Amino acid sequence: MKVGVAALFAGLIGGVGVLLFVVAFGTDYWLLATEDCVVTDAGVGTRENVTDPAVPPLYFHHEGFFWRCWFNGEDFQETIWNFWFTSQAHPKHCIEGYLFPMPLPTGPVPHPSYDPTAVYRGFWTAFIIIAMASSLVGGLLLVCAVPFAAARLYKVGGGFLITAGVLLALLIGLFALWKELAADLEKYILLERSQRCQPDSHVNVYYGWSFMFAAAGTPLVLLSGALFQCISRSLEAQEK
Repeated sequence: MKVGVAALFAGLIGGVGVLLFVVAFGTDYWLLATEDCVVTDAGVGTRENVTDPAVPPLYFHHEGFFWRCWFNGEDFQETIWNFWFTSQAHPKHCIEGYLFPMPLPTGPVPHPSYDPTAVYRGFWTAFIIIAMASSLVGGLLLVCAVPFAAARLYKVGGGFLITAGVLLALLIGLFALWKELAADLEKYILLERSQRCQPDSHVNVYYGWSFMFAAAGTPLVLLSGALFQCISRSLEAQEK
């Protein structure tokens, strides 16, 4: 009876953690940014329909594993709540993101402002894919194990969840290091326009909802995996 209650509790915790990670993986809000770059000469990136040149419209960027998107709003205040799903202005433009490589291939190849942290972020891409696979496999094994109280499946499923949790912690750490230390985020956000903006243009970068979901899910996945390992050992001890 105690084993069943512990397995149910661990399963609920693990389910919530995996769900948070799936949401983080599937949504494109790991990185948020606002910018007010105005290009003064004609060409790529020139702002059009600016009613008041003294008050340039804010442009909002968000990016995840799959897509990099941007939109603008002349009446928007500079706050991350403008990125909330129901608050975004339309139309919104998106291109494939994958957070790798940088810069995106929108200009000449190789790009003159190629960022050497592309390789660094390649590890982030590998970690998030492996963590996603590990969490789903571990969850599937545990779903199969719960009705039969199978110690071996608990052990293997818990191991997959612990692996997923460790990888989640690594990719969160890599993302934070990339954002805070490794990348020239102003150049990254502006891409082709970084050398063409007015001197008083500025870029603000924030952690997004997807990052927060992943950070919240990581300890839950790790705790669930550890609990299932303990349950497995308890069942093995009972069988002896």
